[in-house]
Amino acid sequence: MSSTAPDTVVLVHGLWVTPRSWEEWVPHYEARGMRVLTPAYPGFDVEVEALREDPQVIADLTVPDVLDHLASVVETVDTPPIIMGHSFGGALTQLLLARGLGAAGVVIDSAPTEGVRVTPPSQFRSLFPALKNPANRHRAVGFTPEQFHYAFTNTLTEEESQAVWDRYAIAAPGHWVWEYGVFANLKPGHQETWVDYKADRAPLLFLAGSEDHIMPPSVNRSNAKHYKHSPAITEYEELEGRDHWTCGAPGWEAVADRALDWALEHARTDEVASPAEA
Repeated sequence: MSSTAPDTVVLVHGLWVTPRSWEEWVPHYEARGMRVLTPAYPGFDVEVEALREDPQVIADLTVPDVLDHLASVVETVDTPPIIMGHSFGGALTQLLLARGLGAAGVVIDSAPTEGVRVTPPSQFRSLFPALKNPANRHRAVGFTPEQFHYAFTNTLTEEESQAVWDRYAIAAPGHWVWEYGVFANLKPGHQETWVDYKADRAPLLFLAGSEDHIMPPSVNRSNAKHYKHSPAITEYEELEGRDHWTCGAPGWEAVADRALDWALEHARTDEVASPAEA
């Protein structure tokens, strides 16, 4: 048990990018006195350019392996840290909190956990490059610069979006998009992105961009509402005018500060029982 306020932030990246996507947030949070960890998914601890050249490690990635790896990182921190995740990193953050980890969680433009059935047209269009061919379930699937502009950076100019794609974009495991975007709600029983929405856990804030195409506000709102019977704090906020690239687009500092301020204010310093102990 810890009665001390968290001094560490663990930043969990999403699909189609790497920990490089947090490169502005690390010094920003360090300047506020926090220790910052940006764990890569297994095999992602190389540069963006290397993953583009050999994307097989992306195609072979599994959620259980990633989740176990992230949990091992979180568990090395003496005082339960704040966990923040963007996009699919948001779903992974929810899964980590469901394990009883973390003092507080913030998910930004989060991918949904199992049971969220809202699929707005813009989300389907954004994911269509991966969903258009069932064979993509076995491949690493990337966005063209034009597809990336629609899905991630739709509030930026074409030139600004191209610069983001050049520096950060990689492929994503196609089977993740199919399994957790299509099949998770159709298969019987609990799948790998299921959480017990009624259980106790660390406080959790959803931040959703009003202009996000790939993970629109309706998806995040529905995800947050699934926790309505949990005794833990769950809050939802919508960020006006912000797209899926909200952690890197102009004005990202306000997003980062809101996330950290909320987490520090609500951080839980008593111990949350793990599911096995509850």
